[in-house]
Amino acid sequence: MSEVSRSDSQDALNIKNQSHVLHARPSRDANQSGATQGGTTQGDVSNSGDDNNGAVGFAGGGSGGHISPGIAIAERLAARAPHMKSVFLCSTRAIDADMLRQAGAIAQSMPASPPSLKHALKFVRNFLAAKKRATQVMREYDIRHIVSLGGFVTVPVVLAAKKLGIPVTLLNLDATPGKANRFVQSRATHVLSAVAATGLARWNGIALGFPVRRCAIAPTDAPSCRAKLGLEPNRFTLLVTGASQGATSLNEFVPHFAARNKDLFLQWQIVHLTGGGESDAARMRGEYARLGVKALVITFVHEMGVAWGAADLALTRAGANSVAEVEMNNVPAIFVPYPYHKDLHQKANAQPLVNAGAAAMALDKLDRDFNMQSIGIVLEKLMLDDGARNAMRAALVAMPKIDAADCVAELVLAELKPR
Repeated sequence: MSEVSRSDSQDALNIKNQSHVLHARPSRDANQSGATQGGTTQGDVSNSGDDNNGAVGFAGGGSGGHISPGIAIAERLAARAPHMKSVFLCSTRAIDADMLRQAGAIAQSMPASPPSLKHALKFVRNFLAAKKRATQVMREYDIRHIVSLGGFVTVPVVLAAKKLGIPVTLLNLDATPGKANRFVQSRATHVLSAVAATGLARWNGIALGFPVRRCAIAPTDAPSCRAKLGLEPNRFTLLVTGASQGATSLNEFVPHFAARNKDLFLQWQIVHLTGGGESDAARMRGEYARLGVKALVITFVHEMGVAWGAADLALTRAGANSVAEVEMNNVPAIFVPYPYHKDLHQKANAQPLVNAGAAAMALDKLDRDFNMQSIGIVLEKLMLDDGARNAMRAALVAMPKIDAADCVAELVLAELKPR
């Protein structure tokens, strides 16, 4: 089998569904390439109409898991309050600018950096600069509510908001809250959690559900999604993803697994999202081609719903965003939690689906040969066993689907800073 051609896959992935963009009048800055330190990216959003009702700010960034939920909430805000802007006070990392540009969002990057004893002076300097910049942005855009999504960017932004008298809603996204969220909770007007969590004293104990972007929801049936990706419409499809930043150990393991199990892939094809740079993706395309495995290998896809919709089975990290998208799209999955977190919060994220029989879990041993035992046995079983996959899908379908993004949007609009 030949590898899917790169040109075909790129054409397929340039799917633009206008409902996935935060609707707005395009600004003259719409073609800016991305957010830089203290800079702005503005695409299709600044919200249609001439009336100015101020803005809602979203604090967070540094990974897709911190950006995607904010975009989901901003989509629902745009539907409920078309004249209310959404402004993202994000990190300077490229993933933030890229995702927000694709969403057509207003992005203002904050010069914050992660806490570091080794670089303490740099951290303090950047912290103070981020707080000052956040204050400027909130005044400039007349921000009337801040939604805090976690990560090192949030603390200086929240402190600036409190000084300006702006309400803050903390939305915790992980079963084990990070340091920033534990700090922010005592300063937030509202404390929400997308998942069951520990360590949030002011949370009411109700798991709201995870906000999912419209473009992360399958737009059509599986054969049609596969066709959009340039794949065979009626062939079993394995989706491999390490989320926005990729997973080196999964990238090394899956071609190794395919080489040891060539017969399995006579009926299967792969969508492999590698993260990282294009050179890694190119190398892996070559590996799959040499093995005769039909594979679409790309670094990242913004229309993630098409990838989920194409999949009969997913091999994925267990960030809260990935877990939510698996659940929303009813995709049987093997979760492989990120192994370097001390609190193993990705394992906690996936455990409810595993307990419900809606997913499997395998531990990442980091070495591709060791992973043949820990991951490979589970993957081989589920690729061979249609009944097991169907049972997982049935369990996922039975789970209630709540539009958590709209719930947050409703709360935010009910409590805006008076003008």
